[in-house]
Amino acid sequence: MTQVPSTTVAELPAVLPEGVVLLDVREHHEWAAGHAPNALHIPMGEIPGALDAIPADAELLVVCKAGGRSAQVVAYLSQAGRGAVNVDGGMMSWFAAGRALVSDGVVEPYVV
Repeated sequence: MTQVPSTTVAELPAVLPEGVVLLDVREHHEWAAGHAPNALHIPMGEIPGALDAIPADAELLVVCKAGGRSAQVVAYLSQAGRGAVNVDGGMMSWFAAGRALVSDGVVEPYVV
């Protein structure tokens, strides 16, 4: 796979500044189990049809479980003329770093 721009969770500020969007491309059940607060959720397979839902003027940080799917989405977005950065290690690293996690259910949030 081609190298894509990337960053690590450790390099991200604790609170993402205004104008920065964390785009979570995991599947619906993964999102429901646990995700970053205020993240934008569009599963990887839905990205081509949902480009209009992604703010054009935002700095995009793309995340999945471990970094593979998000790297593919970053490559796709780059080809579509949209800048984006992959979050290496994905939500597994996010969780391991003790970053905030919320869920859509009644259980304690976790990463699937």
